[in-house]
Amino acid sequence: MTALSDKLPGRAGLKLSSNAIAPRERVDWLREVICREYTNVEITSPAHNDLFQDLTIYPWGDLQLSTIQSSAISLERLPREPHLNSQDAYFAVMLLSGHYRLEQNGREVFLQPGDITLYDPTRPHRIHCPGEFTKLILSIPRSVFRDRIAGVDRCTALRISGTQGIGFVASNFLRSSATHADQLQDHEFSSLAEHALDLLTLAVTSVRPGDINLSRSRSGSINCIKTFIEQNLRNVDLDTGLITRHAGLSARYINDLFADEGTSLMRYVWKRRLENCRKDLQDPVYAGHRLSDIAFRWGFNDAAHFSRVFKQRFGCSPREFRRSCST
Repeated sequence: MTALSDKLPGRAGLKLSSNAIAPRERVDWLREVICREYTNVEITSPAHNDLFQDLTIYPWGDLQLSTIQSSAISLERLPREPHLNSQDAYFAVMLLSGHYRLEQNGREVFLQPGDITLYDPTRPHRIHCPGEFTKLILSIPRSVFRDRIAGVDRCTALRISGTQGIGFVASNFLRSSATHADQLQDHEFSSLAEHALDLLTLAVTSVRPGDINLSRSRSGSINCIKTFIEQNLRNVDLDTGLITRHAGLSARYINDLFADEGTSLMRYVWKRRLENCRKDLQDPVYAGHRLSDIAFRWGFNDAAHFSRVFKQRFGCSPREFRRSCST
């Protein structure tokens, strides 16, 4: 079955619409599109011949950002259905308009416009939208999110309010990124992906159950430590002592965990700080900021040390790197 498919100007995005499909064939077309682009589900629609759905899909670094406008629809993922390895991801959904209900893992969440929730599309779930709606879907590879959030599997079908706190910030960032995607240069749009992931990590962590039993296995421990590091990178006092006190583990054990990844605890901290500094140096928003301001923003307290370790890691000084990004 052929769908309307147009490359978007200036970016390798994809636009799909039911408008080119005969009304009687739209349910089958939509099932094919969702199963190919997202996950394997069953579809029911009270709209029958009036079913419509428009999708715009943007590759976004390691992520994928989609905007979806649709008539009323219900989706169900059954346990027996297979899924593609390429679709092994978590979906963060942000509702823009309408109503949205998600059931997964014995929990049920109702979203209002601006709210966000997380679900695992490879596991059984039900989604019900009783009327016309618009939403964003951010697809995050499973390995990426598990590295950032310990206990992420316990965070599905929880409501992240879009009206307050970090949920408000994350919601507005995602909305703005999607709204202005077609107006941004490729490098500008791509540079926003990591910021979106950082905000979403904080938003999901903010609703993680307080009684969650984080595994003390090696993988569970290092994920918990990495989450704490991401939340405290800007803190100049982030050191081995602060991290060991938070984790309740010895410095020797924590360094042994990071040795499995070919690094040490503080080398990992400096690596993440340097990567964030590099992102800021690429970002036109910070073009007028002094190099030292960017360094201090990410926890460095010595500009000379920052310049030296930046060159060691990336092969050029921060000033040279910024200049290469502007040419």
